[in-house]
Amino acid sequence: MTRARANLLLLLAGAIWGMGFVAQSSAMAHVGPWAFNAVKFALAALAVAPFAWREARGTAAPLSKADLGGFGFIGVLLFLAAILQQIGIVTTSVTNTGFLTGLYVVFTPFFGVLLMRNRPHWIVWPAALLAFAGIVLVGGGSLGSLRSGDFLVIGCAVFWSLQIVYITRFAQGSGRPLTLSLVQFGVAAVLSALGAVTLETTTLAALGNAWIELVYGGVFSIGLAFSLQTIGQRYTTAPQAAIFLSSEALFAALFAALFMGERIAAIGLVGCACIFAAMMAVELVPMLRRQRSASA
Repeated sequence: MTRARANLLLLLAGAIWGMGFVAQSSAMAHVGPWAFNAVKFALAALAVAPFAWREARGTAAPLSKADLGGFGFIGVLLFLAAILQQIGIVTTSVTNTGFLTGLYVVFTPFFGVLLMRNRPHWIVWPAALLAFAGIVLVGGGSLGSLRSGDFLVIGCAVFWSLQIVYITRFAQGSGRPLTLSLVQFGVAAVLSALGAVTLETTTLAALGNAWIELVYGGVFSIGLAFSLQTIGQRYTTAPQAAIFLSSEALFAALFAALFMGERIAAIGLVGCACIFAAMMAVELVPMLRRQRSASA
């Protein structure tokens, strides 16, 4: 797979996640955040399990204990990011959740250097700042008047960035992206279920009232989008992946306007242009440099 196609997969994942913010917010009228995450991650694991099994049958080498442990660790990061985001969205808007979650576009290059000693292409740094500026503008151009939910979402962005960094490491090293997806979904489902049993009281009727949001969140927002992320990150770098995935803020604002009546300020259109420019920069600048080197 070419890097361009991989980045398109990441862009599609961002679009699916953007719509997922709407589902996450509306579901909170019926179920608690722990139960919602437990069910959606369980559905995601069930959805991806047949494909992971097929992947395993087509791979000659068995999965190493190191890779399996890494997959589990990524599942813990996924759980922490998702539960902070889900609790946070109860007391903030879909638009705010989208653009504050997008802070991972700034965190990811730094974690890549600190934890993996990976030096990204120079264009990633200005593109990350440009993408974050776009995210802020999409959110209204101000970070003032932050509520408790906003701070939880900022915390979730830290864990999303760590998840992106470690997915790049283990997806590229193991060659088992769907197995990675299955394990991380299973770990997140179990941890969320423990929280739901301990902290919440959930009825079947409540789950039934949120079945559309649960199916979208589990099968599409988690099962499909995270699998697209895992596959795409085998062929690109973590910082570039973060920039393409940051499009979820744009899509979150768009879908919130369409389905929930939230409105993007006029300045938000400038933010959309910034995010698009950042994505084009990380795709085109390295390609142009390679073409000049080849012609030389």
